[in-house]
Amino acid sequence: MPQMLRPPSVGPIVGHTTDTSVRLWIRAADIPDLRTVGVAALYEWGRSAPREVRYFRLHREYDRTGTVDFEGLQPNTRYTARLGSVTVDSLDSELIVEDDEVFERLPKDLKLWREDFLRLDPEVSEATFTTHPSSEDGGFSFLMGSCRYPGLMGQSKRSDEIFQAMIRHVELARNEEALPPRFVLMMGDQIYADKLNRSIPMGRADTWREFQERYVEAFTTPYIRQLMRSVPTYMILDDHEIEDNWVQARLKDALKRDLFHNAIRAYMSYQWVHGPRNFDKRIHYSFDCARVPFFVLDGRTQRIRDDANASLLGNHLLGYPAKESAPGFKGQLDQFCDWLVAMQEQRGNVPKFVVSPGVFVPNEVGSRGGRGGSSDSWPAFPETRRRVLSTIVDNGVQNVVFLSGDVHCSNVSEISFEKRRGKLPLKAFSIVSSAFYWPFPFADGDPLGFVHDSKAEQDGFDIDGSVTMHYRTRGFEQDDNFTQVTHDTARNALVVRNFSRKGKLLKEPNELKLAAR
Repeated sequence: MPQMLRPPSVGPIVGHTTDTSVRLWIRAADIPDLRTVGVAALYEWGRSAPREVRYFRLHREYDRTGTVDFEGLQPNTRYTARLGSVTVDSLDSELIVEDDEVFERLPKDLKLWREDFLRLDPEVSEATFTTHPSSEDGGFSFLMGSCRYPGLMGQSKRSDEIFQAMIRHVELARNEEALPPRFVLMMGDQIYADKLNRSIPMGRADTWREFQERYVEAFTTPYIRQLMRSVPTYMILDDHEIEDNWVQARLKDALKRDLFHNAIRAYMSYQWVHGPRNFDKRIHYSFDCARVPFFVLDGRTQRIRDDANASLLGNHLLGYPAKESAPGFKGQLDQFCDWLVAMQEQRGNVPKFVVSPGVFVPNEVGSRGGRGGSSDSWPAFPETRRRVLSTIVDNGVQNVVFLSGDVHCSNVSEISFEKRRGKLPLKAFSIVSSAFYWPFPFADGDPLGFVHDSKAEQDGFDIDGSVTMHYRTRGFEQDDNFTQVTHDTARNALVVRNFSRKGKLLKEPNELKLAAR
C-alpha cells in the first residue's frame, strides 16, 4: 500500500485557467529510486467534501514536477484544491512505465484520500482560484511584472517583499474593486541563473542541479509561494533563465550547449509546463481571458544573432520566417502574425495583448534612428519588427498592446502610424513593467536613457517606405514595482497603475484610450 500523502516541496502553482478549467502544478520531494504520483482534490468554495479527486504523474526526468487539469468548471466561480504526493515501490525503476501501470498500484477508490487531504498543511498544499468570466462584459484586470533579482548576502527576504504587497492588493481588490485582478503575468527573469555575470563563475548556474536549486530557492520564499497558489500565474523566460543576453549562436560551443539544455529542461519543468502549451513543444503560447486574446512570445531561445557581428542584417528575434520552398512549415513569427490577423477578423477591435519580454518601444537613446547594434530588444531586429508592423498596418489590426519587462524601468507608450499626408486610424500601445526587485538602479533603467518622443528625437521607424511608426512615452518609474492593467469596457480604455514594493500607488494612473469598438 502507498504511504500517506506528503505535502508538495514546491507549489502548488495555479497555472493556465479558463472559464471552465484550471491547470495546477506541484513538485514532490526527492525520493530516490521510487516513482512519485500526485494526488489532487478539487472542492467547490466552502465545501469540505471534494468534488473530484485525480492522480497525476510527477516524473523524475522533470524533477518530480507535474500538472493536473480539472475541467467542466463554472465560469467566474471560486474553487479550492488540495494537492500532495505518494510514492510507489518499483523494481523496474530504470524502465519507462506508462501512467496507467503506475496508477494500478494505487487505491481505485480515490475517496480514501479524503482524510489525508484534511491533514495536509493548507499553507503548502492548498490552492485557491477563480475561473475566468465567459465574456468581457465590464472588462477585467491583471497584474504584471518582471525581473526578480534573488539578492545577495541575505537579501532574499527583500526580494520576496513585493509579492506580499501583490497578495494584499489582490485580496483588497476582490472586496473593493469592480474589476479585481484575474491573473499575474511574470514576463521574464523569474530566476537569475547568473547572479553576478555570465563570465563570473561565482553564483553562476551551469549544471542541472544548480538550475534546479535556483528555481526551488526562488519559488519557495513565503510570499511568492502564497501568491502563486492563490492567483493564476502565466510565465515566460528571458535571458537570465539561461544566461545574460542569450542568443542561439552560443549553441555552437559545447559547454554553452550543455548549459542551454540544463536551463531549458529546468524552465520547462518549473515555468512552461503549467502554461497553455498550445504550440506543441514550442515555448510561445496563447490564451484568452474573458474572450480577450493574449499571445506570449518567446523572444529569447529562437533569436538569431551573432555576438561577434554588430550588423543587424540577418537578425531574427522570433526565429526564421517561413519559406516558400517549405510549405506547411511555419515559425513563431508566422504563427504570431497569423494570430494577429485572425484575432482582428474574429473579434474586431478588442485589445490584442502581446507579451514580449524584450521592449517593443521605447528605444534606448543609444539605439535610436536604427542604431540598434548594442540593444538586447526589438531595435536590434528591424526585419522582425517590420514584419509585425506591416501585418498590423496591412490588415488594420487595432489595439495591439505590447506588454514587456526587462529594462528595470516601467512606462507606457502610445504608438501611431503616419503617412506623408497624415495619420492612419490605427492605435497600438506598449506597457512596460519592471522590476520586481533590482537593487542596482544606478546600473541601468535610467528614464533619461530612453527616447520619450520618437518624432522629436528622430526615432521614427520606417515600415514600407510610405508608413512610419512613431511613439510617445510617459509614466516612467524606476523604483521596484508591479503594474495593474485594467481593461475598462465602459470607458473603452486601458488604465495602467504602478505600485511600489510596499503596495503604494506610484504617481497618477495612465489611461490609454482604445480605438472605437
